[in-house]
Parts: sequence; structure tokens; C-alpha cells
Amino acid sequence: MEFILGFLIAAAIAITGVGAGTITAPLLILFLHVPIALSVGTALAFSALVKMVVVPIQMWRKQVVYRVVGLMLLGGLPGVILGSLLFRHAVRGGDQGILYAALGLIVVASSGWHLYRHFRRGAAGRPIRSHSRWVAALMLPIGAEVGFSSSGAGALGSLALLSLTPLQATQVVGTDLAFGLVLSLTGGALHALGGNYDGALLLKLVVGGIFGAAGGSLVAPRLPNRQLRLALAAWLMMIGVQFCYQAAQAEQHQISSIKARSHHALLIHHPVVLDCSAPPALRDSPAASFDPLSSGR
Repeated sequence: MEFILGFLIAAAIAITGVGAGTITAPLLILFLHVPIALSVGTALAFSALVKMVVVPIQMWRKQVVYRVVGLMLLGGLPGVILGSLLFRHAVRGGDQGILYAALGLIVVASSGWHLYRHFRRGAAGRPIRSHSRWVAALMLPIGAEVGFSSSGAGALGSLALLSLTPLQATQVVGTDLAFGLVLSLTGGALHALGGNYDGALLLKLVVGGIFGAAGGSLVAPRLPNRQLRLALAAWLMMIGVQFCYQAAQAEQHQISSIKARSHHALLIHHPVVLDCSAPPALRDSPAASFDPLSSGR
């Protein structure tokens, strides 16, 4: 199953261009029932390996603007470190609701961006003024999202570049992929150091992904890319909403558990005692006059 999933993820990336981090973690959780702590770290490592194949091609085509990559990393690197540390703290705290909510919201935001691009196809090509001085500040929360959920660099990074820089579409793709590679390597290493990583699962995903990337690249020119991207983005949107629903359920379950423990502790510290002001008939009953010390004589 792991080989098939790796094949399908890599093929979907090759055909539609949707980010590896956005797809991998949700599918590992839904289909393989991998714990969310392991799925995020494994997804980051898988995303880094996929980008290590793609980014050199973008560099060879001169589609990476290194000055903009440097600006992005000024905020993105501290962000991914912060996000990875926050994720580790959340895992140790055992609060699954926060993890599911964060992953769900980021998947919804990423898929929403792809839906926006589908229906506003010409909006991204309008000439705009450069506001690149804001790039570093905006990459801080995007980097934190990558470290916390493995997704966000592709969709949100592209959105920031399209909004703040006059880069061409091909340069946006190449520059954002290079940025995502560095974040995935950094975040994946931090998650691996924290133990949130499944090496055996990653190996199987990579083996399946090699064939998936090759097959997807071959059939991509013959398939309706826009329609497939729309279907995948809509499906990811539903997955993100489902994660948000699971987060609400986990939070409700946690509240119920806290209430149950509080009630149990109250009964232990405040046991029920016999009321001496009860009627004489109740005080003179055998249950009321029972003496455990005298019963053993």
C-alpha cells in the first residue's frame, strides 16, 4: 500500500503541480492511519526528496531568482524552526485537536489558493509594483506553517511572490520550489531529531514515487491539467474540512475527559458522610449503627 501511495502522490505532483507537502501528510493519515506526529515529519522528508530532483532542473533553466530566495529564507528559516519546535511541544502535550486543526486549516488555505487560481486564471499575470521588502516578514508565518504541518510553502509562497514581486510565472515556480526545498530539508531534519519520522515508510514512498514521477511526467502532456488540478484541489478542500471536524471532536472529547476526571477527584476528596441530623429511624437503622471495629470481635 505504501508503494502505491508513493506512486500516486508523485504522479499527482507531476501531473498537477500541487505541492508534495500538501498532499502527503493528509493521505498518510487517511489511508495508512499513520499518527499525525509521524506523518508530518515523513511528509517533509518526502517533499524534500521530490524537490531535490525538481529544483536542479529549475536552476538549469534559470528560473530561480536567488536574491528573492535569500529574502524568503530570512523569514522562512526562523519560521520553520519555530513551527517544528511548536509541533514537538504539541505532540508532547498530547493535544491532537490542535494538530488536526492546524493541518486542516492549512490544507484548506492551500487548496483554496489552487481553486482561486483556477477561476481567476488571468489575475496572476497582471503587472504589479515590486514590494519585495515585505517578503521576508511574510515568510516567517509561512515557514512556521511548513514546520508545523509540512504544507504551505508551495501555495502560500507562490501567492506571496505573485502579490509582492514582479517575477514571471516560471520564475515564481522555480524560486518557490528552491525556497520549499530548504524549508523541507530544515524542517525534516528537526522532526527526525525529535523522533517524529518513519524511515521505513519514507523508503517505500520514495521507491513508489520514482515510478510515479516518471509515469506522471510522461502522461501529463496528454491529460487535461486544469480539470485534474481543480478536482484535486476540491478533494483536498474536503479533506481539510474533515480534519477541522476531527479537531472539534477531539477537543470535545478532551473537555468531556477533563470533566469526568474533575468529578472523580471531587468524590475522592469529599466523600459522602452520614448526616447526624437525619431522623431517628434512619440513625437507629442497622446500617447506621454498624461498627467495623466491633464486627471482628
